[in-house]
This record gives sequence, structure tokens and C-alpha cells, in this order.
Amino acid sequence: MQPPATDVNLATPADHAACAMLLRGGSKTFQAASFALPADARRAATALYAFCRQADDAVDLGADGPTELRALHERLDLIYAGKPLPIAADRAFAEVVMSRAIPREIPEALLDGFAWDLAGRRYETIEDVNDYAARVAGTVGAMMALIMGARDAVVIARACDLGVAMQVTNIARDVGEDARLGRLYLPRTWLAEEGIDADAWLERPRFTSALGRVVERMLAHADTLYDRAAVGITALPIGCRPAMHAARLLYREIGYEVRRRGFDSVSGRAIVSWARKAGLLGAASVAATRRFGAMPKEQLESTRFLVEAAARAMPPPAPLSADDIVGAEGRIAWLVDLCMRLEQEEHEAALRGARRSPQLRAVSPQTG
Repeated sequence: MQPPATDVNLATPADHAACAMLLRGGSKTFQAASFALPADARRAATALYAFCRQADDAVDLGADGPTELRALHERLDLIYAGKPLPIAADRAFAEVVMSRAIPREIPEALLDGFAWDLAGRRYETIEDVNDYAARVAGTVGAMMALIMGARDAVVIARACDLGVAMQVTNIARDVGEDARLGRLYLPRTWLAEEGIDADAWLERPRFTSALGRVVERMLAHADTLYDRAAVGITALPIGCRPAMHAARLLYREIGYEVRRRGFDSVSGRAIVSWARKAGLLGAASVAATRRFGAMPKEQLESTRFLVEAAARAMPPPAPLSADDIVGAEGRIAWLVDLCMRLEQEEHEAALRGARRSPQLRAVSPQTG
């Protein structure tokens, strides 16, 4: 069912405030990037995040995953009927669905990804991993492209590349955490090539140089997609480009942190400091004015169905005002200042903690 591209007001200001609160308590990286968007796109992106976050938590943390998943499909039915449940995220997402003409196949694919987690699906090849990442993150990239008014299939493909790259980065960062939950997203063929028995490793996860080489390959795969995504961002409305470059640079930096740890994402979790985030936000502002070469024609087979669905949607052009063009630089500057203040606050808190516990040595204040 294709929703009409029309102005709708299904959500209240309180609904949007609730979605913003979910974002504040969720992904700090997504939040930092979203603040650089023009107000209208930021509100839509926040609603999208809130629905995806609640859906993921319902399936992952609920007492009965399959039941929760069925309930999510029913919620999606009502959203696309324009009669969302009295849930802030549902009402706000329904507004986005209608105003941005988001085809149902895309959020349905997101729920498919959750179903794969419930089923304990095995990922034998990198193509299998791409299939999973397309559903749980490429979908978000496609919907973000529609929110920003992208109409060209090649540009939407680059947005899907960015989503998949982010998910691959998350997989590389969270190898240990996932293993302790009984999950493995690294390609089993790559593990076998390094002499690692995937099932035996899952029983006793530990870092080895062989595992590090698999993580390294994952990050190299993500880097290829980040490079392609950078070109696609140049085709977005200028007011949206700093935010998308911020997302690209901030998530890519997570991969660089994993590299600095010797590709060991089992013993601990790679974290990007606020100070480093501030520098990357400044770099995103500069990147928004750059060209990154010719638009790649390559496309992941895993995301082709998303690109075709999104391209058929023909969303209305994203509204662009002089304030969007001029305001992007100011939003980035505000974010850089915020990150530096947060870094200083964490540094001061660490010093206070060290004074209370003299045996502690100075540590670098970092946050996720």
C-alpha cells in the first residue's frame, strides 16, 4: 500500500517531545548528527528513530519476542491506515510515513530483520551479513533519504550504503557483546578461513589475532561503503549535508577506534570521546562544501529491493529555505561547542572521582 504524499498532523507536540527524549536516551551518535539537520527534517528523523528504537526494544527485551513482533506488524497496519495507536512514536512515525510517502515495504523489511534475530539466523558469507544489515539499517538509510526529499535511485542507493556501513561497523565493534548474548554476525566463512570454528568460539568467546583479521575485513568492507556514501551526500539538499557527513564520520570513527585497539572488540567496547566528536562535527561542516568525485553506479544486491521501493515513492521535494543553507553552519558550531563542554564536564567529573579515590590514576573521559 502506497501512502499519499500529503500534509498530515497525526502527532502532537507532546508526541514529538517524547520521541526526542527517546533519542536523548538512545544513540548519542545519531543524536549528535540529527541536531545538524534543518528543523523539519530533524523532527521527522527523530520520529523515525523513536519508532525503530521502540520496535527493536520490544522484540529484543520483551518477554515473548514472536508475540511482540506480531504486535509490531499490527501497529504498522494501523500506521499505514492513518489510525496509529495512542503511542507517541507511532503517531509521529505515521505523520512521517504520510508526509514523506514512505512505502510500507521499507519498515516491513526492518521488522524482517528483527525476525531474523529471533530465529537465530546464521550468516555464512559477507553477502548474508549485507542482507541482514540492509534490513536493520539500510532501511533507515532509505527512509532518511526520503525524509530529505531524495528522488534519484542512485542517491537512495548511497543512503542504503551508509546504513549498511554503520551496521557493519556496529557488528565489528560489538563482537564480544553479541557473543555473550549468543549472537554472531561475523561471516562464518571468513572465520573458517582463519581457522576459527564459529560454534566453538561462541561457547568461549575470546580475542585472538585470527579473529582480529576478520574484524579488520569487516571494517574494510564498511570503509568502501562509507566512501560511496560520501558521494551520494553531495546530491542531498545543502542544509542536510552536514548532518549526513556527521553521521558518516562519527560512525566511521568507531571503526578507527576498533583499529586503535588492535581490532579487539571482545575484551572491551570502542568509544569515541566528546572531544573527538567535536572535531568530526567540524570536519562534517567542511565536507558539506566538497565534491567527492563521480557518483558510483555500484549497488549492493542486498539493498536493491529497498532502492526500488523508495524510488517508486516519489516523495515531495524537501523544503529548502535560505535559513536551511545559512543555518547549517550555525547548527554545527553549536554542536561543536556542546561536545567540548561535555568533554570538559566529564574531565572535571573524572578529576573529582580521582581525588575521592587516590589509588585511581587519570583516565581519558569518554562516552558512547
